Amino acid sequence: MSIDLIRTIVPGQGELVRPDWGDDASDNWAESEWRAFGSEEEGCFGGAWEGEPGTLRCDPYPYDEVCVMFSGRVALIDLDGRRREFGAGDAFFVPRHFQGTWETIEPSRKVFVALPELSGEAGAAESGEKR
Repeated sequence: MSIDLIRTIVPGQGELVRPDWGDDASDNWAESEWRAFGSEEEGCFGGAWEGEPGTLRCDPYPYDEVCVMFSGRVALIDLDGRRREFGAGDAFFVPRHFQGTWETIEPSRKVFVALPELSGEAGAAESGEKR
């Protein structure tokens, strides 16, 4: 393995990706994502993300994701209206199949890793089992 395979994960470096969320995103939703490694086809990818205030309906969230906030503030709101907010320095995990809303409260930056679905994980999460 070569040192050339090491990737820096910061906004502005990597492959620029702009997901099309269609009607799931509010009119003011604006985001930029830079993929530093992997791909959706490979099942694991990550990079840096930045977004402006707005909301995105997650019906459902498309993958298991680990997030580390660098700046700003975001909230996740479930279908029952329960809310969790995260800001600079916070790290959190959003499970695949989460249903609710991602709200970017103020201009925000994060790094993320989208993980492949592990066999048995979805069933345990849906039944409420702890692993």
